[in-house]
Amino acid sequence: MTRIPSHTVDDAPDASRALLADLLQFSPTGQTLNMHAEMAHAPAVLDAYASIRRATGQLGTLDQRLRTALMFVTAVTAGNAYAVTLITMLARRSGWEPDQITALRSGASLGDPRADALIAVIREAAGRDGRVSDAAWARAVAAGCTDQDLAEGFAYLGLTVFTAYFLNYAETESDLPADAQLSAAGQGHG
Repeated sequence: MTRIPSHTVDDAPDASRALLADLLQFSPTGQTLNMHAEMAHAPAVLDAYASIRRATGQLGTLDQRLRTALMFVTAVTAGNAYAVTLITMLARRSGWEPDQITALRSGASLGDPRADALIAVIREAAGRDGRVSDAAWARAVAAGCTDQDLAEGFAYLGLTVFTAYFLNYAETESDLPADAQLSAAGQGHG
């Protein structure tokens, strides 16, 4: 059972209404997600989440497939099934095939040295409280990752950790389609 009350656009605190309405436009289900409805209870939480999403969406330079890969490996490391399911849906929509999602989950190579190296940095950071070894960083630079790529990668790590930790904290119940949940569950556990 969730710990934080959920809101609709109509009954959310005034400071959350416009943000909640905006997020509804991007919902993969066409409805307000439970996580957004709960974040709306504290406008500061919803605004923080929306601000990171807005910044990555408007200012991000990494392609959408790589963005979702970074978020996916972070969600798997954070250990929240709702986040993994949601980002699996996003990964599929951005062009990742099921076998590639399985490779992302397991840490197998995708066959793209630059992407593999950046994903490895973010996976390591997600599992080590933001810390990355000099060796992983050097491999990413040698594979063609720029300083901007490495810095921006942190934004997707931060967005996903923020989301997954909130979902854990609030004990948010999943409202994602059953087929998406089964798809994510079928990918195994990281």
